[in-house]
Amino acid sequence: MTTTLPAPLFGPAFSSYSAEDVIWLLKDLSGVALEAPTEEREEAVQSGGAHYAESLPIEYQPSPEYQELYKQALAASGERIALAVGTVAETLLRERGRGLVLASLARAGTPVGVLIRRWLGFAHGLDVPHYTVSIVRGRGIDPVALRHLAAHHDAGSVVFVDGWTGKGAITRELSEALQGSGFDPDLAVLADPGRCVRTYGTRDDFLIPSACLNSTVSGLISRTVLRPDLIGPDDFHGAKFYRELAVADVSNDFLTAVAAHFPAVRAAAVAAADALAAEDRTPTWEGWAAVERISAEYGIDNVNLVKPGVGETTRVMLRRVPWRVLARRGAGADLDHVRLLAAQRGVPVEEVDDLPYSCVGLIHPRYTRGATGADGTAVHTAEGGEVLTKES
Repeated sequence: MTTTLPAPLFGPAFSSYSAEDVIWLLKDLSGVALEAPTEEREEAVQSGGAHYAESLPIEYQPSPEYQELYKQALAASGERIALAVGTVAETLLRERGRGLVLASLARAGTPVGVLIRRWLGFAHGLDVPHYTVSIVRGRGIDPVALRHLAAHHDAGSVVFVDGWTGKGAITRELSEALQGSGFDPDLAVLADPGRCVRTYGTRDDFLIPSACLNSTVSGLISRTVLRPDLIGPDDFHGAKFYRELAVADVSNDFLTAVAAHFPAVRAAAVAAADALAAEDRTPTWEGWAAVERISAEYGIDNVNLVKPGVGETTRVMLRRVPWRVLARRGAGADLDHVRLLAAQRGVPVEEVDDLPYSCVGLIHPRYTRGATGADGTAVHTAEGGEVLTKES
């Protein structure tokens, strides 16, 4: 029996991006109340009472001071981001050919996918299809979205795109989910500080301003939702379109600001891609090893409570219950927004040496009874009790 695939979504009816920028393989859940307070979500998720993808955090609305930091970060790093975009785009073109199809992982991957698409248009005159699909830790990638991609494109031409790597959990999730599917599991990212992919624009852990905000830099789209009462077996994973946040939306401003640097960095991006082609880019998973070390040193003994890199640390501050931030000694303005968020939430920032990332966010171990595990629900100690911290 042939199952009819659901229709994709397009802006401006769904998202503030144009229909040309991205095709959303998602179900519109805008009318459903899914948000819950951060502490309530944390406790429910880590107690095993709920999967993190069954609800949404309340969208953080940045203060004027934080918005100013975002603008400063974008002004300072726009050219650097453009170079990374060009480098990964040129690498993909060399390795995957002109017929590639972009499939961004919602939602951090979407702005990066749009930028890669724009680079390929700018530098090579290509009109590359760009989709956004959902992947959920512990649940895999959306199988209905994969069916849609396979029905419209050669599976081998699809490139999955994300914003950055942390310790590599999503990299592993994607690889496992795509086994035997015909899709290439190699993930392409703008930044790979975790050293867990081979296709990247840079391996430096620097601030990508799109990590500073949530939906207001991602087309006003929420994180994705996977809940059996809302998502049937023939539905795409769901998400919300926050139309009411339009006054604060900087999604297209971000794209315009970065793309304005494309002409200036074009030659450098080609040279960088040439250099990478000659290098051994085999993943070393150094980031995962560092996370395991930090987890043990701080008495957490759960790598899922350790979120490495500036992007993941920002997410901890915006969405989770943070315990502390580890900052590499001497890290500069890239961490200004993290320090501001830490001050606002009363979270200590501890400067440390020998950190392979610019910073690492630690989720509060107070919530580690049944702390979030690889399946997104629960992990217990051997005794079934709480993981003790140094202060416990």
